[in-house]
Amino acid sequence: MGAALVLVFIHFVADFLCQTDKMALNKSKSLYWLSMHVLTYTAVLWGGSIFLFYGYSDLFAVVSAYAGVNGGLHFITDFFTSKLTSKLWQRESKHWFFVAIGFDQAIHYSCLFLSYGYLIKFPFDR
Repeated sequence: MGAALVLVFIHFVADFLCQTDKMALNKSKSLYWLSMHVLTYTAVLWGGSIFLFYGYSDLFAVVSAYAGVNGGLHFITDFFTSKLTSKLWQRESKHWFFVAIGFDQAIHYSCLFLSYGYLIKFPFDR
């Protein structure tokens, strides 16, 4: 339960607080801005993940694997969902815009939780 709360908080900070207006407004139409968002997200996730995997003897490898996998999955997810949400916002389809944002977040949390569950079972030295 504690790890889930830490993940929710890290994700919120990485995906929302650390995303600039430029990133948010341009990631749907520019691979540069999408990449900047994902690199920022991955760096914050990497730093926060130290708390999740503290105690592993190879902490750097575990945290790097976790952040790297989730950074890649975040890029793929946002590549598609940012285009969708941008179109919905332009059409002033507010309800479906927020449904798409919720779906985007559900995908992100699924990736974070599933990969965490996998890594804590992985045979790293603890």
